[in-house]
Amino acid sequence: MGPTASGKTGIAVELAQQLPVELISVDSALVFRDMNIGTAKPDATTLAKAPHHLIDIINPTEAYSAAAFRNDALRLMADIRARNKIPLLVGGTMLYFKALREGLSPLPQADAALRAQLDAEIARHGIEHLHARLAQVDAETATRLHATDTQRVQRAMEIYLLTGEPMSKLIRKAPSPQPSPAGRGRLSSEALPYNLLPIALVPSDRAVLHRRIALRFRQMLKDGLVDELRGLRDQYPLHRDLTSMRCVGYRQAWEFMEGEISETELLEKGIAATRQLAKRQLTWLRGMADLVELDCLADDLHEQAIRLIGLALEKHRAGLLSA
Repeated sequence: MGPTASGKTGIAVELAQQLPVELISVDSALVFRDMNIGTAKPDATTLAKAPHHLIDIINPTEAYSAAAFRNDALRLMADIRARNKIPLLVGGTMLYFKALREGLSPLPQADAALRAQLDAEIARHGIEHLHARLAQVDAETATRLHATDTQRVQRAMEIYLLTGEPMSKLIRKAPSPQPSPAGRGRLSSEALPYNLLPIALVPSDRAVLHRRIALRFRQMLKDGLVDELRGLRDQYPLHRDLTSMRCVGYRQAWEFMEGEISETELLEKGIAATRQLAKRQLTWLRGMADLVELDCLADDLHEQAIRLIGLALEKHRAGLLSA
C-alpha cells in the first residue's frame, strides 16, 4: 500500500515474477472499465505479465463500495490460497484496506424508496443542499465528506433517516476487532483468518513524490486524458456526480470540457488534486497499526521487499506464524 505515484504497481509486478503470488487490486478507480489513462491503469503488457484481480469489473455508470470490495477480496483470497499461492493486495484505497482488516460497521442496508427520495431531492436542489442538511444532523460526518461527494453524503443522510442516529455515532458504537494472541497486528480469525504483512511504500522526501505526481499528470494529458473522457461521455450516460467522474483527473477534465477552466488550470488543478490525494493516503497510513515502512524512493526497494517477504515466509514455514 502507499500513496499515488509511489510505485506500487511496479514493485508488485516485480514481486509476481519471483514469488508464488496473485495480485488483487485495492483501488477504487481501477474497477471501472474503459477508464485507463486517468487511473494509471496497468497496460495490457503489464497485465499479461502479472494479471490483477478486481480491475475492469464495472462500468463507469455503476458504483462499488468498501463492502463489495471486502466480499470480493475475501472470495479471491480463499481461491488463491486453494491454488497454493499467496494473495498480494496492492493499491492505494486505504478505506478498502481498513474494511478488509477490520470488517464493516453494522450500518443499515440501503432502502430503495428512501434512496429514490434522496435522489429526487438532489436532482431538485443539488448535492450541496443535502450536504448542508447532513451538517445539521451529523456535523462530524459532514465535515469529513466533500460537499460534492454525492454517494457518501447521500448514504450518510440515508443512515440518519433510517436509524435516527448520526452515522459517526453508529460507527463509534461498533465493536473494534481485537488482536489475536497468535501475533502482534494479526486480527482475530473471526475478523480475518490470515496473517498479514502490511508493507507501506512511504517517500523519504515528499518533494520528490510531488515531482513524480506532476510528471505523471502531465503525461496523462499528453496521452489523451481529455479525449478519453470525451469517448467515455459518448459511450456511457455519464454525469459529473457519478463516483467514476469524481476520480482525480476526470473531475478536472470534465470541468475543462465544460469550459469552466482553462487548459493551464486543468494541469494545475489536476496536479494539486493528486497531491491532496497523496496527502490523504499518507494520513491514512499514519493511522494504521503495525505497518512495515519501506522508502518508495530507495534504489534497492525491490530487494528490500523480497527480503522482507522471504523472512516472513521462512517464519511461517518454521511454524512461528499460524494460518
